[in-house]
Amino acid sequence: MLVTFTTEAYSDITMFGEHALPLLKMMGHSGTVPSAIRAEDVPLALNLLTAAINAQRSAAPLEKNQSDEPVVSMASRSLPLINLLTAAAKAGKHVSWK
Repeated sequence: MLVTFTTEAYSDITMFGEHALPLLKMMGHSGTVPSAIRAEDVPLALNLLTAAINAQRSAAPLEKNQSDEPVVSMASRSLPLINLLTAAAKAGKHVSWK
């Protein structure tokens, strides 16, 4: 499953559901797809997401997969969504995903 995040303040972001759903839950959302966050709730979702990512960064060592290549961290995967939420919060726009 692919999840596409949309707001009028930023370009659409598409990611695999296996990465998008945990990010939605970090934002304080149930993980329901499709859904949306009202403009007035975007700053809280952004704060929750960045706090969860920062907590993971400080707690988890760099992982490796079986081929000894670094695994892409959730912090790295969250950057486009953090940028989208930041733009939406600044512009006072809602965020939706499907």
